[in-house]
Amino acid sequence: MQMPPGDRGPSPRTGYTRTHWEAAADALLAAVEPYATPDRALYHLPGDHPSWSGRLSDGLEGYARTLLLAAFRRDETVLQRYADGLAAGVAGGWPRVEDRSQPLVEAASVALALRLTRPLLWDRLDDAVRQRAAVWLADALTAEPWPCNWELFPVTVGGFLAEVGHETEAAHRAVDHGLARIEEWYAGDGWYTDGDGRKYDYYNGWAMHLYPVLHAWLAGDEKLLDLYGGRLERHLADYARLFGGDGAPMHQGRSLTYRFAATAPLWLGALTGRTPLTPGETRRLASGALRYFLDRGAVDAHGLLTLGWHGPDRAVLQGYSGPASPYWASKGFLGLLLPAEHDVWTAVEEPGPAERTDAVTPIAPANWLLQSTSSDGIVRLHNHGSEDVRYDPYYTRLGYSTVTQPSASYDNSVIVGGDPGRTDIEPLGVGEEWAASRHTAGSGARVTSAVLVRGAAEVRAFLVAGAAPGTPVRVTGWAAPEGLRAELLPAVGLDETLSGVTGEGATLFVALSRLTGTANAARLGETVTVHAEGERELTVLWAGGPGLRVRWQDDGVAVEHIARD
Repeated sequence: MQMPPGDRGPSPRTGYTRTHWEAAADALLAAVEPYATPDRALYHLPGDHPSWSGRLSDGLEGYARTLLLAAFRRDETVLQRYADGLAAGVAGGWPRVEDRSQPLVEAASVALALRLTRPLLWDRLDDAVRQRAAVWLADALTAEPWPCNWELFPVTVGGFLAEVGHETEAAHRAVDHGLARIEEWYAGDGWYTDGDGRKYDYYNGWAMHLYPVLHAWLAGDEKLLDLYGGRLERHLADYARLFGGDGAPMHQGRSLTYRFAATAPLWLGALTGRTPLTPGETRRLASGALRYFLDRGAVDAHGLLTLGWHGPDRAVLQGYSGPASPYWASKGFLGLLLPAEHDVWTAVEEPGPAERTDAVTPIAPANWLLQSTSSDGIVRLHNHGSEDVRYDPYYTRLGYSTVTQPSASYDNSVIVGGDPGRTDIEPLGVGEEWAASRHTAGSGARVTSAVLVRGAAEVRAFLVAGAAPGTPVRVTGWAAPEGLRAELLPAVGLDETLSGVTGEGATLFVALSRLTGTANAARLGETVTVHAEGERELTVLWAGGPGLRVRWQDDGVAVEHIARD
C-alpha cells in the first residue's frame, strides 16, 4: 500500500495524520472493487480459506464489512456503488437473516452504515428499495443470536429501523432485549465477558462497548450514553495499556485477523467525549496500531487484507474466518467520523502508557496483571482469570504479550504428567505486583499459581496438588521472536531443564522468567531472590526494593508486601 510521506510535526511517534488514514481507507476500498459481482451485491474476495457459512454468506460479508469502511470514509462516489449493491442484495441477491447465521452479523454492519450515512445513502434510495431493505434487515430483530457479543447485532439493526420508522415496536424490543442481555455479563470496572463464563479479550472494546455506545450516541439518548459511555471511559483506562510501544495490540483472544479493529474503542471515546485519554494519546495509539500492521505485511500485493496477523497466518483463524473477514478492521476507521479540525486530529501525538514509564496494572474483573516496560515498549499480560477452551491457545496460557504469539509447543504453561491442559480456571485475586489463580491440569491435578513481577522480571510459582508422587512437572516460558530475549531459570523444585517431580502431598515449583528487548539488562538471577519456607510459603525479594510473601492456603493464596531487612 502506497502511503503519503510521514509528517513528524504533528505526529512525532508514527508520522501518521488524518491524511494517512484517508489514504489507507481509499486504498482498501479501491482494492476490493474489482471483486464485486456485476450487480455489486457481493464481494467475492480471493483466498483458499472459505468460512463454514459458505460462498454466498462470504460474499455478503465482503459487501457489508467494506460498506462499513465506506460509511466512515463518507465518499459519495463510493457510497453510490454500495447503494447499487444494496438494491440488488435486498432484491434476492443476499441470503436471509436466520437464527445464529452469519448474515445476522453482516446485517448489523449494513444497518450501522446506513444509519451513519443516512442523508448520503438511505435517503437517496427509491422507496421500493428502502422497503425491501427494511424487510431484509427486520429478520434480525427476531433471529436468535449466539449468546455472546452477537446479542448486540439485533440492537444495532433495531436502532436503525426504529429511526426510519419500520416495525418500531419490534425494533425497540430488540434493542431493549439485547441491552438487557449484555447487562448479565458486565463484570464491573468497564469490563464485560463475551457471554457466559470468563471470556475476556479485546471484544470488550470493539463489540461490547462499541455497539451500545454508538447506539446511544446516534439516538441522542443521554441517559444511555451516560451509562455506556461511563463504562467505556473506565474501560479505556485499562485498554490503552494493552498497546505496545511499537503499536501492536495484545496478541490474545480469537478473531485476531481483524487487526486494527482494536483501535475502534479509542476513537469511540474521542467521538463521544467519554475517554480518559488526551487527543494526542488517542491518535498515537490508533495510528501506531494501523502503521504496525501496514508495515508488517497485513496488505498483500493486490492491496487486500490477508487472513492472518502480519501476513497470512492460518494459526490465528477460526472456522468462521472467510476471505472477507479481515475487513472488520474497518471498525478501526471510526475516527474518520471526527471532523478534520477535531483535537484528536490536530493535537501533537503523545506517548502511550507503555512508552512513558514501567507499570504494573491489575485488572480485577479479568484477574489479569499487565506488566509493561518503557525501555523496550513490551506489554505482558499475565492471565489468571480468562478462559475459553474453544479457542485455546489464545485464552488459556499463563501469559501473552504484544511481541509474541502462542507456540504450538505450549509456551507459558505448567505441564503436569505430560499434559499441558489448563481448564476450570478459578481467579484467586490480583493486586500490586501479583496475580493468582487455580486450575485443573490435564492429569486431573489442581495447580494453584501465582506470578509476582517487577520491571521485566517475573517469579512464577505453582503448587501442584492431587498428583501421584513422582508425577513429572515441567514449566515453560515465553517463545520469543528474533531480536528479543526470553529467559527461564529454575528456582524451587526444578532442575536445569525446568523439570521436576511431585512428592507426597502438595509440591511447590518456582521459576524466574523474563521477556525483554533491552540489550543491557542486568542478569535475571541478580534482579530477584526467592526463598521457599516449607511447601506452602515463598518469600520474594526484589533487588534494591521491598518484596512479597506468598502463602498457599486451602481457600486460595495470601500475598503480603514485606520490607527488605
